[in-house]
Amino acid sequence: MNISGWIQLALFTGVLLAVTKPMGLYLVQVLDANGTTFMDPVVKPLERFIYCLCGVNPAREQDWKQYALSLALFSLAGMLFTYAILRLQHLLPFNPRQLGALTPDLAFNTAASFTTNTNWQSYAGEATMSYFSQMVALTFHNFMSAAAGIAVAAVLVRGVARQGVQTLGNFWADIVRLTLYLLLPLSLVFALFLVSQGMIQNFHDFTTATPVEMKAGVDGAAPQVIAQGPMASQVAIKMIGTNGGGFTNANAAHPYENPTPLSNFLQMLSIFLIPSGLTYYLGRMVKNQRHGWTVWAAMALVFLAGVTVCWWAESAGNPRIAALGVDAADGNMEGKEVRFGIFNSALFATVTTDASCGAVNAMHDSFTPLGGLVPLVNIELGEIIFGGVGSGLYGMMVFIILTVFLAGLMVGRTPEYLGKKIESGEVKLAVLFVMAAVLSVLGFTGWACVTAWGQAGLANTGPHGFSEMLYAYSSGTGNNGSAFAGLTANTPWYNTTLGFAMLFGRFLMLLPLLPLAGSLARKKIVPVSGGTFPVHGVTFALLLVATIVIVGALTFFPALALGPIVEHFIMTGSAALY
Repeated sequence: MNISGWIQLALFTGVLLAVTKPMGLYLVQVLDANGTTFMDPVVKPLERFIYCLCGVNPAREQDWKQYALSLALFSLAGMLFTYAILRLQHLLPFNPRQLGALTPDLAFNTAASFTTNTNWQSYAGEATMSYFSQMVALTFHNFMSAAAGIAVAAVLVRGVARQGVQTLGNFWADIVRLTLYLLLPLSLVFALFLVSQGMIQNFHDFTTATPVEMKAGVDGAAPQVIAQGPMASQVAIKMIGTNGGGFTNANAAHPYENPTPLSNFLQMLSIFLIPSGLTYYLGRMVKNQRHGWTVWAAMALVFLAGVTVCWWAESAGNPRIAALGVDAADGNMEGKEVRFGIFNSALFATVTTDASCGAVNAMHDSFTPLGGLVPLVNIELGEIIFGGVGSGLYGMMVFIILTVFLAGLMVGRTPEYLGKKIESGEVKLAVLFVMAAVLSVLGFTGWACVTAWGQAGLANTGPHGFSEMLYAYSSGTGNNGSAFAGLTANTPWYNTTLGFAMLFGRFLMLLPLLPLAGSLARKKIVPVSGGTFPVHGVTFALLLVATIVIVGALTFFPALALGPIVEHFIMTGSAALY
């Protein structure tokens, strides 16, 4: 842990703080159906054309049931569309490698993955997906699933901000505006930047290179096949939309997907860009900007704690390796890109699992036990530490409601959140949100542990093998997509169960949110009184963090104790423990 890393961490946090307000203000304009932006002269005619083509009246708002139905039908249609393309890939254009159709279980897994903004990949992208599948089936969801997440967050914020109403906005208008005014422009600018850094964007066939060893006649040397394709366009939205699915199997560790230190820094920043801006959007919409900044501060506190622990663990290295006489002065470099080093690997791992992104520039399976514990815990907290686009804010708002409820119990008063009384109905819905993730993660992990198909996919036995299973179902349910990739997950059972875990993690967790938003919107705002619990300031931020740790982390502590925690003690303890 050196001064260079601390400077980079301070720079990253400072730049993130600086872009939060501008992004939040722009989100206010975009998410207001009647709002005006600087892009209106160019984009407004296209927006009106889409409404006309689809028969949508953006001024006609929906209640929570109508909004939920629209979201469900839109997601189902998108998933079936993607499944069909993947199964028919061999018949479709832009397939210079003549790649075949995906198997039914892998197509289901991938369609569920991208529909839910998970982007879990049980396949190597460059060896499995045609350019048509990458750009049409997968990139389509990179935009639409991200827009849907932001839209749901906006609905929950509207539920808090409005009073005595039934409606919460129009799903179709939200999706169109978020895509046209936010995701497309940001992705276009970012893709051009990535191309300037050396990222490829083409439709060429793969390049075959002759290595030096082959020219020298070294036995066993073979030509090297270098991937080509429309990479920059997909990488831009995979980061901005917190999708994470790599064009190549190496993801952001590949020199094409992450060419320079500057591209690495801005890719990490782009993951947090919209989630951070949404905290300012929350404060502006509820007319309490201090609350928005308090939420941002709570997220930043947990984020910085995670980075520090992961960085320290990786810098400390593995004492078992050091005992063999191997110089471990540089820490644990296994599975890391030398271009980025330990700090940028730890920072990237923390950022991508704080958000529901899943892009990686290092192999999480090669982290030390405590280093790997950090991304695993980040996911199991609900990825609310800035979190995914939309999903981070709405997950954090659930924890805010639980915090307000617990604080009300402690002082003996009816809990209130920004003038809205939090009653049993809202608390039950919040608990259902939390329990859906717990049941999915622990249920599927427990099932895999005791079955032949679950154990057959393990590359490791003991606590690390258990961690691989736990990480897989945590990542799927948390809609993250990263992995302890020692697990062989491209099997019918894993593809199917992980596919359902992703769907449960997205839609079973959304089911309580929309009625929660509807319930809050119907309530009247109660004037502030002496008994009102303030939802801003240091005290509330610390209470919120404590609730996140107690409700989120401790729920999974027994499972974590069987995996990375016991593995840490084995690594640092006696050889007799092996």
